[in-house]
Amino acid sequence: MQAPGTPRYAERVLDSVDDGGAPERVVLWIEWKEGGVWAVGRAVNPQHRESHEARADDYVFEGYELDDALEAANAALEDDVSVLEDDGDGATQRVKPFTRKEITPHLERLFFRGEA
Repeated sequence: MQAPGTPRYAERVLDSVDDGGAPERVVLWIEWKEGGVWAVGRAVNPQHRESHEARADDYVFEGYELDDALEAANAALEDDVSVLEDDGDGATQRVKPFTRKEITPHLERLFFRGEA
């Protein structure tokens, strides 16, 4: 679910069930796009898609500031976790928030070693 050459710096996966009782997976991520753009994506059941590339409508944020991307990613994550907790199906998950600390090593590799 990732475009070639587009580094995904952080990802969270939430597994639950949908309204009909079928397994459902929500994947949220932060990536670095060409041109120095941070993007936050969210996809439901990406494992069932024909392509691993993200779709344009998967993105919930695009911008130039990492702090803004972290804020958008954590807001989306919090919303999804809240829905899981409110469903009453007993499915509660502990999910770490997105942090600058987990992304910094990727940035250092990109800027200091030329790697993504």
